[in-house]
Amino acid sequence: MKTIQPVEVQAKLEAGEALNLIDVREVAEVEAGHIPGIMHIPQGLLEFRMQELDKKTPYIMVCHSGGRSGQATMFLESQGFDVTNMTGGMLEWTGEVK
Repeated sequence: MKTIQPVEVQAKLEAGEALNLIDVREVAEVEAGHIPGIMHIPQGLLEFRMQELDKKTPYIMVCHSGGRSGQATMFLESQGFDVTNMTGGMLEWTGEVK
């Protein structure tokens, strides 16, 4: 499984790089604060909504601490998607929060 640190994601965003971030936390968690521009797909709905994703597009998975996004990364990877887990999740995120 590919991983990326929150600080690396932040640096890419600040450099103007267009990233495809998928936040797999629950609705209340995302409403409490999320990275601007994320796509929100709760982990429990991922298998039902993966048809919204493109296998040619790289995605970075985000959650609270990196556990759920790690599971989501492994699941999507097994389905043929190009996915990377943001280890440490929002607990280690120091960038902009909406």
